[in-house]
Amino acid sequence: MAQRTTADEKLPRSELAAYLAELSEEFDRGEEEIHVDVGNKTISLNPAEEVDFSVDVVERSSMLRGSRETVKIELSWKP
Repeated sequence: MAQRTTADEKLPRSELAAYLAELSEEFDRGEEEIHVDVGNKTISLNPAEEVDFSVDVVERSSMLRGSRETVKIELSWKP
């Protein structure tokens, strides 16, 4: 059974940096379980010692709609 928890927010850069730093600290603690805040929930996960990591960057330029840049980061593992 798969459960998905999603939250879409608009954050100032400083708050985004703080969120990513907190996530980084969770992985860096070396504990078996990490906690990830998603919207108004905290999800507990059990990452493996090695984590698959993917970064995807898209740069779009449009005369009518303006430019848009996207960065997607995906982490996955088998607990």
